[in-house]
Amino acid sequence: MRPKQWTKNLLFVYPALIADGQLFQPVPLFRVTMACALLCILAGSVYILNDLVDLQSDRMHPRKRFRPLASGQLPVGLAQAAAVFLPLSALGLSLLLGWKLTLVLGAYYVLQLAYIFQLKHVALLDIFALTSGFVLRVAAGVVVINVMNFSPWLYVVLGLLASFLTIAKRRQELILLGNQAGQVRRIFEHYNLPLLDELLRVTTTSTLIAYIVYTIETPSPLLAGTNLALVTVPFVMYGLFRYLYLIYVRDESAPPDEVLLKDRPLQIDIALYALTFVIILYVF
Repeated sequence: MRPKQWTKNLLFVYPALIADGQLFQPVPLFRVTMACALLCILAGSVYILNDLVDLQSDRMHPRKRFRPLASGQLPVGLAQAAAVFLPLSALGLSLLLGWKLTLVLGAYYVLQLAYIFQLKHVALLDIFALTSGFVLRVAAGVVVINVMNFSPWLYVVLGLLASFLTIAKRRQELILLGNQAGQVRRIFEHYNLPLLDELLRVTTTSTLIAYIVYTIETPSPLLAGTNLALVTVPFVMYGLFRYLYLIYVRDESAPPDEVLLKDRPLQIDIALYALTFVIILYVF
């Protein structure tokens, strides 16, 4: 179920709660936390299903061959049962938080099924599918609370950030697999480094510009009449630059979620960004 990757849920489910000024309100915080937990369960079931479908190709992959299913540590029958039970449980429990969350999680699951069985083999659409999954994560944090001052620019910023991380992951995996990339994963027959590098440039620039616009245009009364949120722009810029440094200079090939768990400067930057933004929202 790849719990290390659940950090993505934390980064994408909670922003609406924080930006709307409800972080310290017990009921909204509880509802968003429950939505995040259900999303983790649902995402975990998708990872299981994905590993079942890619079982043979994963055994040829230099990193993925150590996963529980590919290595034989996890029985296939148990994984198949979990791939059915977990999504049904998550979707059923989501009804307790409202039908809107069930709709969002259902859309997320259908999108992931489409990705696993078809879209991940289609150049560019694979990136759009993964990005859409992150946008739906944001929506999951929105629909469970009464958001009064939500800026659509938050969807844009986080969607572009997801595209940036997805493209960077594709680039590093292409380098890791080398000449065998197309044999291990068919999608790499349609990608090369110049294309992925150009896509990274576009998404890096777009993410930064969209975030600057978000800090200025957000309708939150907590920021009304001020431009204090612009103070957080350098943290976002450093985070993007740090990740580019890691993949271009340090040749970091680990997925973004694993990089986040082990790179201390990136962790400090994210922590300082979060602290600064919360102080601006809730203190000033």
